[in-house]
Amino acid sequence: MSTALIAYAINATRPLITSPVGIFLVVLMIMLVTPMIFNRLRIPTVIGLILAGVIAGPYGFNLLARDMSFEVFGQVGLLYLMFLAGIEIDMYHLKKNLRKGVVFGMFTFFIPLLLGTVAALTFLKLSLLTSVLLASMFAAHTLLAYPIVSRFGLTRQPAVVIAIAGTIFTVLGSLIVLAATVGVARDGSFEVMGILRLLGSLILYCLITVYIYPRLTRWFFKRYHETILQFIYVLAMVFLAAEMAVAIHIEAVFGAFYAGLVLNRYIPGKSPLMGRIEFVGNALFIPYFLIGVGMLINIKVLFTGWNTIYVATVMCATAMATKWLAAFATQKTFGMNAIDRSIMYQLSNAHTAVALAVVMIGFNLGIFEETILDGTIVMILVTCTVSSLGTSRAASKLKVMSLTKEEILTGENAKDKSRISNVLIPVANPESATELVNLAVMMQPADSRARHLYALHVRNDNSAQSRAVGRSSLDTAEQVAASVDLRLEPVERYDYNFVTGVLNAIHERDITEVVIGLHRRTMVLDSFLGDKLEQLLKATYRMISISRCFIPINTVTRVVVAVPPKAEYETGFRQWVEALGNITRQLGCRIIFCCTTATAGAIKAVLRSGAFEIRAEFRPLEQMDDFVLLANKILDDDLMVVVSSRRASVSFTSFMDTLPEFLRKYFSRNNLLIIYPEQFGDEGIVPMMADSLSTDIASAPSPIWLRVMEIYRRGIALRKRFTHRNRQNRIEL
Repeated sequence: MSTALIAYAINATRPLITSPVGIFLVVLMIMLVTPMIFNRLRIPTVIGLILAGVIAGPYGFNLLARDMSFEVFGQVGLLYLMFLAGIEIDMYHLKKNLRKGVVFGMFTFFIPLLLGTVAALTFLKLSLLTSVLLASMFAAHTLLAYPIVSRFGLTRQPAVVIAIAGTIFTVLGSLIVLAATVGVARDGSFEVMGILRLLGSLILYCLITVYIYPRLTRWFFKRYHETILQFIYVLAMVFLAAEMAVAIHIEAVFGAFYAGLVLNRYIPGKSPLMGRIEFVGNALFIPYFLIGVGMLINIKVLFTGWNTIYVATVMCATAMATKWLAAFATQKTFGMNAIDRSIMYQLSNAHTAVALAVVMIGFNLGIFEETILDGTIVMILVTCTVSSLGTSRAASKLKVMSLTKEEILTGENAKDKSRISNVLIPVANPESATELVNLAVMMQPADSRARHLYALHVRNDNSAQSRAVGRSSLDTAEQVAASVDLRLEPVERYDYNFVTGVLNAIHERDITEVVIGLHRRTMVLDSFLGDKLEQLLKATYRMISISRCFIPINTVTRVVVAVPPKAEYETGFRQWVEALGNITRQLGCRIIFCCTTATAGAIKAVLRSGAFEIRAEFRPLEQMDDFVLLANKILDDDLMVVVSSRRASVSFTSFMDTLPEFLRKYFSRNNLLIIYPEQFGDEGIVPMMADSLSTDIASAPSPIWLRVMEIYRRGIALRKRFTHRNRQNRIEL
C-alpha cells in the first residue's frame, strides 16, 4: 500500500525544495503560521493543516514532494493520534459507556455497509463484490477531529467515549470485510476459516497484551524514574503493539489504540510524562500526518469530467448520510440529546486512513477503477472539512452545557469559586521534591490553574552547601510543575528553624493545605512523625498531608483509606475527600474507604456532588481499633491513607495516641499518606515563633480543657487495655 500510495501522490515534475533541511523548515513554518491564521478566522487548525498540505504538495504549488519522510512521519502521526485517544480515555467512563459504544459501533458499521452497498449498486452500477468493498470504506472512519475535543477538555464526556469505542468496532469490521472481499477476488470463494483465524489471532493478541504490558510497565516505572526514559519506553511499547497487530494482519491503528488503553492506567493526566507525550504528538507527529493527508488530495480531479464529479458526489453523500443515520439511531436508542448526536456524528464522519488502505488495495487488485480512486480523494477532503468544522461547533456547545451541569451538581456559587486554595510543599532535597510535587498536583482538581502552588525550602545557615541544596530543590520542584503546565512559585527562607519557617510561610501566603514528606529516622529515639512534624501539627490547623512512597505514585494499584468515626463533622472533611477523589481519578484505580456507615454516607455525598465518577468501595470500620485488621490486607503496590485528627477535635480517639507507633511497627514497608484535616475552622492561634525543643504550642481550645480531655482519654485507653487483657486471660484459661 505504501509504495502505491507514494507513486500516486508524487507528481511528475520535480518539487521546488528537495534538501532535508529545506523540507523540514517548510513543514515547521506551516505548523507555525497555520494556527495563527486559522485561529483568527475561527476555523479549526486541523482544516488549516490539511489545506496547507494541499497548497504545498504535489498538486498545489509543488513546494514539497510526498516522499518517504511524509510516509514515515504520517504513519507515526496516525498511530500517535489513536494512541492519544486510548490513553486519554478514563477506564471508568469506558466501562460505564461500553454497551452504548458497542451499539454505536454496530450502527455506524452496518448502516453504512448495507446502505452503501445499495447506493453503489443503484447509482454507480458496480458489481456486488465491488459495492461491498466500497461500502466498507464508508463504514470505517478516522478520529481526525479528536484533537479538537481534547483541546476543549471533553475526552471523558459520554458522547466522546462512545464515539471512540465505536471507532475500534468499525475499524475491525472494515478490515474483516476487506479480508473477505480480497479473498473472494483472489481465490474466487469465501473462506470462513480465514476469518476465524483472524478473530482467533485478535483475541490472543488482546489477552497477551493485557497480561504482559501492565506488569512490564509497573516493573520499568518502579526502577527507572527519569521522565525521558519513561517517554521512550512508552513509545516503544506503542509501536511494538502496532507492529504485532500488523503481524497478525490487523491494522496498526488498532494496536496503537489498544496500547493506549492498557497503558493509560500508569500515565496520569497531570504528570510530566503525560505532558511530554501530548506535547510531542500535538507539536510534531499529528501535524505531520495532517499535512501528509493534504498532500494526497488532488483538486484537479474535479475538472477531469462530469463522471468523476458524479462519483465523488455519490460517495460523499452516502458516507456522510449513513454516518448521520448511525448517530441518530444511537441517540434515539439511548435517549441522548442533539449535541451528543452531533459529537458522535462529526467524530465518526472523517475518512482517511482505512479509506486510503481500502481504495489502494482495491485499485491494485483491479476491483476499483480510477474514478473511484479520484472520488475517494474528494471524499477525504470533504469529510475531513465537515468533520472538523462540525466537531468544533458541537464541542463548544457541549463544553458550555457540561460546565452548567457541573455547577448544578456541585452546588457551587460565585462566592465558593472565588475562594483560592494555596498549597505549600516544603522540600528538603531534590530527590523528594519530584514525588511531593507530583502528589500535590494530583490532589488538585481539574481547575487547578486557579490555585497557587508554593515550594518552600527552609534553611538556618548561610553556607554555600545549604544554599546550593535549597536552590536545587526548588528548581526541581519548579521544573516538575512546569512539565504539567502549572506555575509553581519557589520560596526560600532563612529562619530560626524548619517549623517556624513553614508557619511563617503559611500565614504570609494564606496557605490552605500543606503537602510534606515523612522524615527519615536517624536515631532510635526518633518518633515516627518526628519532632518537627509533631510541632507543626500542634501549631497549625490547616490540612497537612504527610507522604512516604517507596514506589512512584502512578504505579499504585489501590488506594485504601482508614477513616475515624465522626470524621464527617470536621471542618476539612470535604477538602480531604475531594483530594483523594482527585488522586483516584488521575490514577484510574479503585479506592476503598474503611469507615462507619454514617461516614460512608457523607463520603458518598461529597463524591456525588463533585461528580468524581470513580470506583469507590466501602468497608465497615466501626472503631479505629479494627484498624489492626488492615495490616495484613495492604499490598506492596497499595497506597495506605490514614485520616487522623488533632487532640480535642471531634474525631479524635485514644487510639490515635498510639497510631504513629502502630504505623511504624506494622506498615514500615508500605506506601503511606497520613492526612490531618483542617480542624477548628479559622480560629486557630497563629504562633510566629516555635522553639525547636518546645512541645507546648498554643492552640485554639483552652489548655485546661486539653489537659482534662487528655486525662479522660488516657483513662479510657487504660480501661480498654485492661479489659482486653482480661479477655485474653480467659481465652488462655
